[in-house]
Amino acid sequence: MRTLPRWLVGEFWGTFLIVFFGCGSVCASVLAGAQSGVFQVAIVWGIAIAIAIHMTSALSGAHLNPSVTVSMAVWSDFPAGRVMPYILAQLAGAFAAAAVLYLVFGDALRTFEQANGIVRGAMGSEASAMVFGEFYPSPGGRALTEATRARMGMASAFSAEVIGTAILLLVICCLTDKRNKTRPRGLTAAMIGLTVTLLISLLSPLTMACFNPARDLGPRIFSSLAGWGGVPFQVNGLGWLTVYILAPILGGLFGGWLYRSFFKPYYADHEPCSCP
Repeated sequence: MRTLPRWLVGEFWGTFLIVFFGCGSVCASVLAGAQSGVFQVAIVWGIAIAIAIHMTSALSGAHLNPSVTVSMAVWSDFPAGRVMPYILAQLAGAFAAAAVLYLVFGDALRTFEQANGIVRGAMGSEASAMVFGEFYPSPGGRALTEATRARMGMASAFSAEVIGTAILLLVICCLTDKRNKTRPRGLTAAMIGLTVTLLISLLSPLTMACFNPARDLGPRIFSSLAGWGGVPFQVNGLGWLTVYILAPILGGLFGGWLYRSFFKPYYADHEPCSCP
């Protein structure tokens, strides 16, 4: 018996699956050494996104990302009244996934912290908090130092997240435009997932590659409640807000504008050009 709006079910469970598999791959990599490189983590995120899209697009359109929802409200006909409910459902799904991962990896987390002298909630505990929220540059399972911080300042991190999210939204819009005669029918979800895989492979060492405020904020809030206290919101100063919330939202809007300005006007109902 249906008691919840189908869009709420779709956005909650779709975002849950993305964060469960995606952050789960980070947990397995950092805490157990299960992955040997960035790509192995990135491809898990990509596959998770493709699966979530296939499971939930019929329910909610599979936004699964506040950047997508806001962009669709501004550049498309998505109703403004649905924006906040969609985002809340996405945040709830991401938070729930982090809680389940903590249940699964809790012992591994404690063992990792003990082995590396990490005191949860103290300075340097971003080394373990990174399995939930994101930091720049990527801690890689170690405390950030002045030397490592010099690799990525706030302005560069902000730019990376804007550009990465803009590319993601541009790809989403182009691949879902029915007038695009060369779009990969039946493979749209896979192509979107592979786009995220490419972006993570490129930008993860710098910002941990967010592109999705719900994916970051939900687990970040959970980690704060699970013992890390203020650390997830202090390590990068206001970066948790500017780099991981505002930048993806702005990037999504920019990507939507690029699509409307440079692609949508030129897609037409005719056979694609055969010229090089």
